[in-house]
Amino acid sequence: MSIKEYFSSLFKGLYSLIKGMEVTGKELVTKKVTEQYPENRDSLQIPERFRATLQFVYDEEGYHKCTGCKTCERNCPNGTIQITTKMVDLPNGKKKMKLDKYIYDLGSCTFCDLCVLSCPFKAIEFSNDFEQSVFRREALVKQLNYLPEKEKPAPAPVVKPATSAPNAEAATKPAAAPKSADAQATNSENKENK
Repeated sequence: MSIKEYFSSLFKGLYSLIKGMEVTGKELVTKKVTEQYPENRDSLQIPERFRATLQFVYDEEGYHKCTGCKTCERNCPNGTIQITTKMVDLPNGKKKMKLDKYIYDLGSCTFCDLCVLSCPFKAIEFSNDFEQSVFRREALVKQLNYLPEKEKPAPAPVVKPATSAPNAEAATKPAAAPKSADAQATNSENKENK
């Protein structure tokens, strides 16, 4: 190593030391900002689009929109959502598939938002409640439809309107029986013979 290279590397080392001390000096005199997290919950600003945990969307009457179609379960990349359904009898005698349990595992969720985007009924959304720490992993498995489900009111019976006078007369007269093709053929033959 020559003397020129030695002094060149020495000055480069001193220059980088001074640059580093300049950054440290600026931070030394800069005003510090400390988050007082538990105490400042009232003034804490959480971004509106922050994804924290999945929840149902309820309407003003307290009904959720989930039908149990399992679209979100199929689109979840790591099996965070498990939906079970049941068949119920409707008042009109038909059967309908209804949501039984909507299980969501917050511990394995990647917050990718695919479930929310693919829901055809806009029944689920992400809240921005970030305080989800627990002591046991089992506590991260949540049932979203934990509220007791309200029964929807039965549809009102259909009442036929009263008929008016001209229609009533038409209804009381016996309707002429439709003629069959054979009867029409015999009538046309009789007319030709006359």
